[in-house]
Amino acid sequence: MKTIITTAGRPDEETFLLAQEASRTLGYPVIDRKKRSVRNMQLTYSANVLVAGKKRYEYFVFGVVEPFFFHPNSAAFRLKRILKGETDPLMAICGLKQGDSFLDCTLGLASDSIVASFITGSEGLVEGVEADPAVAFITKKGLQAYEAKLPQLTEAMGRIRVIQEDAIQHLKRQPDRSWDIVYIDTMFSEPIEESTNFSALRMAGMHSQLTEEWMAEAFRVCRKRVVVKDHFDSDVFGKFHLNRLIRPNTKFHFGYIDK
Repeated sequence: MKTIITTAGRPDEETFLLAQEASRTLGYPVIDRKKRSVRNMQLTYSANVLVAGKKRYEYFVFGVVEPFFFHPNSAAFRLKRILKGETDPLMAICGLKQGDSFLDCTLGLASDSIVASFITGSEGLVEGVEADPAVAFITKKGLQAYEAKLPQLTEAMGRIRVIQEDAIQHLKRQPDRSWDIVYIDTMFSEPIEESTNFSALRMAGMHSQLTEEWMAEAFRVCRKRVVVKDHFDSDVFGKFHLNRLIRPNTKFHFGYIDK
């Protein structure tokens, strides 16, 4: 389905320029809002609608009421816990340390990449790959512009490099053993109750099943470990012979395979 770009409900010069910026990046046409509702524009043009507002971009997938927009979500809470000396489960299983490199094959809202960027620091490298052009654009702009109260969060977001591309194709272009950790979260094989914005991401993003080719490329590229996150009831852990970290009373587990 096609996508169009429009301005917020009360457009001005700033929102028009933001809409034009999105159009230059994504190649989608800018359509005059003319006081119409997003739903009206979805139906009129049979399209997804990307809305340029002063504070953020919002992406309305056709037929969905709630928009996808960037927010650090759980990353802020996780950083605060780490600063208090608590352990983050994902970072623990990754074994990340300062100066490491972390390739996130399924960026989405970048929550895991933000935490990884905080851990790896200014000497590390965090890159997130997102297949959906609109999601990649919104997340990239959000990481650059979001006004966080926690300075460590702002610094971590600013260090993340966002790549809009299919994950497998991106992996194929990476040299052997070029990333310490390669991370894959395929948006879960089963729905999990999350925030409204996570639900919007599930509708907006491109979702793929983990394949033999994907795992083979991830393993080739990693120096230390490939880490996979999925629903606790998923068959990926057994299918790919992953070492599984079972987390009691949680709906998702981590699996990993070492070099």
